[in-house]
Amino acid sequence: MSYTLFTDLPLTRQFLQAVDEMGYTEPTPIQRKAIPVIFSGQDVIGVAQTGTGKTAAYLLPLLRKLNYAQGDAPRMLIFVPTRELAIQVDDMARELAKYTDLRIATVYGGKGKTEQRKQIEAGVDLVIATPGRFMDLYLEGAIGVKKVHTLVLDEADRLMDMGFMPQLRSILEVIPRKRQNLLFSATFSKRVEELSAEFLEFPTEIRISTSGKTTETIALFYYRVPNFKTKLMLLEQLLADEERFQRVLIFTRSRTTAENLGRYLQRRYGEIIKILHANKGQQSRISAFEAFRGGALRILVATDVASRGIDVSEVSHVINFELGSDPEHFIHRVGRTGRASHEGIALSFVNDVELHFLKRIEKAIKKEIAELTLPETVVLQPYLPDEEQEIARTLDLRKQKEDPEYRGAFHEKKRKPSGSGRRKPGRKKGSRRR
Repeated sequence: MSYTLFTDLPLTRQFLQAVDEMGYTEPTPIQRKAIPVIFSGQDVIGVAQTGTGKTAAYLLPLLRKLNYAQGDAPRMLIFVPTRELAIQVDDMARELAKYTDLRIATVYGGKGKTEQRKQIEAGVDLVIATPGRFMDLYLEGAIGVKKVHTLVLDEADRLMDMGFMPQLRSILEVIPRKRQNLLFSATFSKRVEELSAEFLEFPTEIRISTSGKTTETIALFYYRVPNFKTKLMLLEQLLADEERFQRVLIFTRSRTTAENLGRYLQRRYGEIIKILHANKGQQSRISAFEAFRGGALRILVATDVASRGIDVSEVSHVINFELGSDPEHFIHRVGRTGRASHEGIALSFVNDVELHFLKRIEKAIKKEIAELTLPETVVLQPYLPDEEQEIARTLDLRKQKEDPEYRGAFHEKKRKPSGSGRRKPGRKKGSRRR
């Protein structure tokens, strides 16, 4: 059967009204395929690239199955890797369930347990949680699990990468064995495949795209920029065009660069610019996330901590101020734009080392990224102290790693230590010092 409209799916009037008010006109491919299967009660593996509507694909049928408030203990559990994603899933669940009496609680670290415990004790149907905080509350006797009949692992690949498997296995031991299990992920690596075999029973596999692709609504470009100061000049000139660069997410590799770049932009533009990285406090991270999503913030500077936790439908540009070597990180970064059928642009600033990374990324995503010419107003700036040498050295190391025969500018032949194999004069072989 072909499901081309939300009205074709097994949804009640309350959910259809909520979907309509959220501005969704027709289900995405992952939603068309997943919703009927999940509603039928089967275990599901859902693999789709970021920004394709995975969250609604499992929330709609699960909320529909819960239907109305019942009892005090949770009947469904959704586990996510980060507090930002927990907030995102919570917001969407509440929007979709706004015309029902379903009770939703969200628990994650970095926030006081007392308030979270009160939410659960008041009665709850659905709990959205990070595994660590959930186990803390369970061990304290705050969460009952005997009524759980549905378990969801969202961003399963990231849950594994962040080391949550011990907590998840402990949770699997205490919740009822007879349940529906759902696993959603942007990638289907060998590790995710092993995880699915461990806790899913005869699952229906729904794949919309492979991990090596980016959405068709994202235009990918790059600039050749030799050094940090020139990148800074280019960034300033692009951001000056407020009409085009309406909501911009800027990625760096390190927390230090994110902090320094964010502070510089704050001084330069005199506007509210937030910085998001793992060393930021919980409240600071939530504040930055909410301000950017709500439109109060035009520019957010972040590390990869934000590459999966931000779901904002109208990010006009993603800028990779620093490009990393991992194609998966690139896919998740650029996937912050071009969401919910909106068009987006992703720009990468690359020096010689990052150009090397870019070629690997192009091979992984099976797409050529177009080069843009630097604006004439961007003047090449001098290198920072030791920056040029560090770029050349890093490029040599990368090439040597891929080709052991490669010899670069910074290659040094191994020298035999002076005096190696010789005995000190004045002593015979086998003699002892008295």
